[in-house]
Formats: sequence, structure tokens, C-alpha cells
Amino acid sequence: MNSPEPAGTSAHAPDKTDPGPTSAAEGTASGTKSPRIIRCASDIHSVLAEFGSQGTKTKAVIILALGGIFMDAYDFSSLAFGITAIKEQFGLSGFMTGLVNASIMVGAVIGALFGGYLVDRFGRYKLFMADMVFFVVAAIGCAVAPNEWVLIFFRFIMGIGVGLDLPVAMAFLAEFSKLKGKGNRSQRVNAWSPAWYIATGIGYLVVLIIFVSLPYDQHAILWRLVVGFGAVPALVVLLVRRRYLAESPEWLANQGDLRAAVDVMRSHHNLDVRLAVDAGGTRATAEYDASRAKQETTNLAGQETTNLAGQTGGSEAAGPSAQSLQTPKRGGKWSGFAELFAPQYRVRTIVALCVSVFSTFGYNAVAYGTPLIITTLFHQTPLVTILASLVINLGFGAIGGLLGMSIVNRFGTRRITLVGFVIQAAALALLAIVGIPTGALVLVSVAMLAAFVFAQAGGPGANLMNYATLSYPTRLRGIGIGFNQSVLRAFSIVSLIMFPILAGSMGTGVFWIVACAPLAGAIAVGIVKWDPTAKDVEEENGMPNM
Repeated sequence: MNSPEPAGTSAHAPDKTDPGPTSAAEGTASGTKSPRIIRCASDIHSVLAEFGSQGTKTKAVIILALGGIFMDAYDFSSLAFGITAIKEQFGLSGFMTGLVNASIMVGAVIGALFGGYLVDRFGRYKLFMADMVFFVVAAIGCAVAPNEWVLIFFRFIMGIGVGLDLPVAMAFLAEFSKLKGKGNRSQRVNAWSPAWYIATGIGYLVVLIIFVSLPYDQHAILWRLVVGFGAVPALVVLLVRRRYLAESPEWLANQGDLRAAVDVMRSHHNLDVRLAVDAGGTRATAEYDASRAKQETTNLAGQETTNLAGQTGGSEAAGPSAQSLQTPKRGGKWSGFAELFAPQYRVRTIVALCVSVFSTFGYNAVAYGTPLIITTLFHQTPLVTILASLVINLGFGAIGGLLGMSIVNRFGTRRITLVGFVIQAAALALLAIVGIPTGALVLVSVAMLAAFVFAQAGGPGANLMNYATLSYPTRLRGIGIGFNQSVLRAFSIVSLIMFPILAGSMGTGVFWIVACAPLAGAIAVGIVKWDPTAKDVEEENGMPNM
């Protein structure tokens, strides 16, 4: 079948039958001076699970994937500080204020639901290139919106971009990484968390710079400048992606296109691999028909075969092994949504939803609502609000995310998530007890907000992506992430609309309600023992999921 162009326009893949250069990295990957021989999709998965990808292009892919996350976070948070000014400028009620906030989530629900399907159906590369267009157009549209309805519309468009980007970014981070060791899948997927908080912090830094630069009588346009600025990095990421990105080899192999998968592994992963060849030349074994597969399997009976060059056993010319003749299961089918609740994946799907929903409910109320909390509930000035939000996100959020990345291999996703939920519940309870802070208690309350964000960034907020991404094989990964994100965003809509209303009527008592979310998350994770850390879900072959 025809595959999408696997590499960017400037990338040129080497000849498939040429062993290629044997750099130090490639020599390590192959274990010998001979290239790894690829006979089937399983071989590609095995090599990538063991060695991942190496070299400068791999770093570029990881940075670009995180660049999409950066834009997601910036666009989510860029309006957080300006929501008070928007409320005054457009004369919004509490409900309409919540609707402006939630409109991006409505778009994200749709984008994630369809984006998860599309990324499995058409590949990671095409979706990765498309979603930045939404960010550029939507950022400019929001910045010039003449009224709340135009603002809501472009926030909705922005949300579609966010929904499309997360499944493809997470799939790339997982499928360009090895299973264990430094730079493994859990660590790289967790990298979305510090990227998110760094972006949020930079958003507040942009707010601070514009705040002190603009004359006081022009502060009404502050939110427009901050939101519009988001188009600049989005355009940069879009242009750079065209040069460095390539399709995921695991996705290509899952579609039966072993030739393109090997090309990308050689050109972008810096791995010395080659398709199996015989007297007839190179052949992609996944494309064999059933009768040829049966014949080859019979011919190979009794022979010792191997998938790797340099090991004892059958030679490359002996043809594909019986294992190599298995047709890969192709992704991108609507039935994949039902498969998420099949016995093999049901418990994983449920616990992933619990982690996502309960952590996001608290995040939207506290971290996303930090400016509203500090200004309205804590009765602080705009400058204090900006500085506190900047320190909480760029300091505690980013540090928490980096810490979570560094310890996930040692302690596991489940344990870190559980501890994070417990810390969050305790911080929210203390905020409710303190109530409206005065004097030194202001610092205590801000410290509890910081503790909540720190625990979120290193615990459930980071690991919700581990649960959603690493619980499923390649053929279901996009759909799994997309479904998880669509449900997550649906609950986010509720929290974004309800929190301003509840905060206005209950004051700091609203923290008692919000505290129920991390408490429920801790109970769910405590009951379900599934931990996706370092689990090879491609090779489970029907093994139990707990």
C-alpha cells in the first residue's frame, strides 16, 4: 500500500539494501558490525523497544513533540489572567465567563475524539503537521475578537487544535523511545508535564513583561496581546516540523509498510537496520498473501531462524520466519473504541479515565484558576497575582514535572500518582480550613497552591498521559489517548463553568468540593494495581492486564 511520506522534505533516506554507516551509536544498537535484519513488524518493534532512536534528529522529534504540548499549555493558560478583564470588557455574567473558559475544552473534546482515530488511521506525521494551523489561526482570531461570541468561536477552534495535537504528540514520544533505561517511554511521555508548566510559566512571564510595559490606561488590551503572541511560536513549530519530522516506524510497520519503516529507522533513528533479502531482492513480508505465507511456513519447518543478523541460526536468504508472516493488525478503525473496553484493556481504560478526570478537575479549578483564586478569593492586587502565578507554574510546576520524570523508573507510575493525589487532597483541605487568608496566612495559602501544582506536575498530572499512552499497543494508542482526552475535556468543561459560579457563592469553601477529586483519584489508583511503567504492551499476546 502507499504510505505517507515518511520524512520531512529535506530528509533523504539511504538505499534500503545498503548496510549504511556503522557509527558508534549504530554499532551499539546492532551489537555487531552487521545490520539488524528486519523481516516483520515484530522485528521493528523489538529493535525500537530495546534501543529506541538515537542522534540529533531524534532530539529534534522529541523537542517538536513537546513544542506541540508547549502550545497546548500556552493557549490554555494565556486567557487565565485576562479573564477578569474580559468579564468587565464584555459585561459577562458568571455563566458566560465560564463558557468563555470552557469553549476551548469543547473544541478539545471533538479534536481528541476524532484526532485519536485519525492519528491511527492516517499516521502521526500528517496530523502533526495539520494541528499547528489551528493554533495560528485561532490565536489571531482570539486576539482581535470584537465580542464574547467571536472569542468563544476561536477558542473552540483553538481547542480542536489542542485535541488533535495531544494524541499525536504522545504517540510520537512513546514510539521514538525505548522501553527501559535512560530516555525510555515513561520518562519521555512524562516530559509533557514540565513542558506544560514551563509554557504556562512563560505565558505569565509574557503577561508580566507586557503588564509593566503598557501604560496603565491600555491594560484593557493586555489579554489580546498575550493571546495573539501564541501565533508566533506556533508558526515556528509548524515550519520546523516540516524539516525534521518523520512518520513513526511502528505505525508504518503496523500498516504493513516495512520498507518505509526501515527507511525512517535508518535516516531518523540512526539505527543500522535492513530489510531481509533473498535472490529476488528486498521484500516486505507483511504483504505476502495467505497461500504464500502457508508455503513459506512449511518450507521453514525444522529450520532454526533468527530475526537479528550476527546471531546463530537461519540466514537472511532463508526467507521470512513463520512469525514474520503474520499480517500486522492495522489501526484506525472505529471498532477500536469498543476494544478499549474489551477484557484485555477494560481495567486499564477505566483507571486511566479515573486518573485523568480526577486530576484534571482539580487542575482546572486550582492551577488554571490560580489568577481568579488569588485576585478574588485572596483579595490580592494584579501584580501579586501575576508574580504568584509565575512562581507557582514556572517554579513548582516545572520542578515537580522534572522530578516526576526522574523518579518514574524507580517508583513506578502508580505509586507516584497515588502519592500526588494524597498531597493534593491535603493541600486543598488546608486551603478550605484557612479560608480567606490575612497577613502571614496569605503565604500559607499560596504555598498550598504551589504544593498542589507541584504534586500535580510530578504525580497524576504527568502520569495521566502514561496511563493513557502506554496501556495500549500501537494500533490502539491514538484511539486510547483520544478517547481518554475527550472524556477528560468533557469533565473539564463542567469544572471550568462551575468553578467560577461555586467560588462566587461559596468563597473558599469551594476547596472542600474540589478536594473530593484527588481523594477519589487516590482511591481508584489504590484499588487498581495496573502500572504501565516499562510494560511491553505490543508483546502481551493476551496476557492478563493486571
